[in-house]
Amino acid sequence: MNDATKNLQDELKDSAHRIWLAGLGALAAAGDEGTKMFDRLVDRGREYESRGREEARKQYEGARSNADDLWKTFSEKLDESVTKALHRMGVPSRDEIHNLTRRVEELNAKVEMLKPRVTPAGTGEASPIVTPAGTPVTPGTSAPTQDTTDPSKIIA
Repeated sequence: MNDATKNLQDELKDSAHRIWLAGLGALAAAGDEGTKMFDRLVDRGREYESRGREEARKQYEGARSNADDLWKTFSEKLDESVTKALHRMGVPSRDEIHNLTRRVEELNAKVEMLKPRVTPAGTGEASPIVTPAGTPVTPGTSAPTQDTTDPSKIIA
């Protein structure tokens, strides 16, 4: 081998070795920078995660609010439909039942006022009977007639 060929081979070896060293240096730098970059990526990931959680919470609350509104609307429509159907079948409403109950209680009170007062057996004395107008009538006498000229004194 001549000197020129040997120099060329040495130069090639030297170049290959330098390329090898450059690759190792790049790997070492990537390792150092890679750790730093990895830490930066973790920090950015944390920021993104916290923003993502907040965004997810907002979306959840919005969806929940929409669902609540839809349920309320559906419930109201269902109540209306059921009420109409019951009304068509002749079933009275809660208010109608309440009003009828109140009127029955009023009528019962008026009936109680119309009942004659009777004394317990064995006392020998008869109690006066009270008319609807509140006038006592002693047994054996006639009850006063109702004044029909004044509508407020007529008992229904």
